[in-house]
Amino acid sequence: MKQARTLMGLAAAALLLSAGPLLGQRVECAPDNGGINLPAGFCATVFADSLPAPRHLRILANGDVYVSLAGRGGRGNTVATPGGVVILRDANRDGRADAQLDVVRGFGTSEVVVFDNHLYVENASSIFRFPIKVGEAAPTGAADTIVSGLPVGGHTIKTFAIAADGSLYVNIGSASNVCAARGADPKRPPDPCPELSTRAGIWRFDARKSGQKQSDGVQFVTGLRNAVGITIGPDNALWAAQHGRDALFQSWPDLFDAKYGAENPAEELVRMSRGDDYGWPYCYYSNVEKKRVDAPEYGGDGQKTTRCASKTAPVAAFPGHWAPNDLAFYTGSAFPAKYRGGVFIAFHGSWNRAPEPQAGYRVVFQPIRDGKAAGAYESFADKFSPNSGGEGPNRRPGGLAVGPDGALYIADDATGRIWKVVYTGR
Repeated sequence: MKQARTLMGLAAAALLLSAGPLLGQRVECAPDNGGINLPAGFCATVFADSLPAPRHLRILANGDVYVSLAGRGGRGNTVATPGGVVILRDANRDGRADAQLDVVRGFGTSEVVVFDNHLYVENASSIFRFPIKVGEAAPTGAADTIVSGLPVGGHTIKTFAIAADGSLYVNIGSASNVCAARGADPKRPPDPCPELSTRAGIWRFDARKSGQKQSDGVQFVTGLRNAVGITIGPDNALWAAQHGRDALFQSWPDLFDAKYGAENPAEELVRMSRGDDYGWPYCYYSNVEKKRVDAPEYGGDGQKTTRCASKTAPVAAFPGHWAPNDLAFYTGSAFPAKYRGGVFIAFHGSWNRAPEPQAGYRVVFQPIRDGKAAGAYESFADKFSPNSGGEGPNRRPGGLAVGPDGALYIADDATGRIWKVVYTGR
């Protein structure tokens, strides 16, 4: 077999021999990694392109890549390119999908999970599933609604994860920033917050049982404003990355300056146990104090911990407003040893750090050992957006998955591109 050609920087393509169990053939990486920066020794193919807002990804043992599509034109609308779920298949194993197969279309979804011979999706108010046969695209039967009637509005996406025992964990994000209803005074929200009985937490249901309502579920944890990225870790625990609150500086300029408001509160990586309380809306995690502090709407000043000292701490904290939309633990063996057992997090990027520059728009790697952070996070893939110092299209990472060959897949829902990142060692 011909040896792989050496990577020639940004000017030439690289051919490499993947060590994964599915590939065994040469993978041609894009000359510029498809427009993103990666650490030395890594390169990327453009696995697929121009999809209608791809969000989360699930990859089966046979290499089929299931992709949730929010669709173009907005969730829930009639659009020229509707959302749903597609399978991407790389039949010739060159690192680029050569087939796109519709599974279900006609609605927007941000989540896709394959469990117990079924495909699970969401449409903001419901979780439902289709029976499938691995290797075939079309469902083998009609849809079955697992949970319906979930609250909508505000943070409306219902991302979820399914554990091996069939526990279905659903993120039900808050309806507001700090529990103030639309039109109410944002500096004087109700206390106690009525949202916490039905929102701002994770609810557990039975993934195999039809016809459930929210009242049939169990409130697993509370005080999470919006945990868009949620997964079962290799330790079988439930993990999530949550979006922190907004408007510290804008609402409270007498307490905080613009720099503080741009960097705070932290975005968080959390490892959840039943009954955990992460403090929203009464608390936020300060990147300055390195702990949860009382929110100014509830008597805080950026330092007080009167109400929040006992709230559950995150495993790791990140700069404010970066918007983590997905996470994937590295369970493969193709990357160097330091990545094994750690977690990749896709940050969609900010819109609300003004007057400071917008930031985020990257995939970071957070080392994890024994359920705790094992060092500082590091940027793994960046240059997605011109706002983060790059050039070209305004790409925003939103989905991650690790393939059976150990490659990392990254989805961009702004331009519809999916990258396959491989390690060459060069």
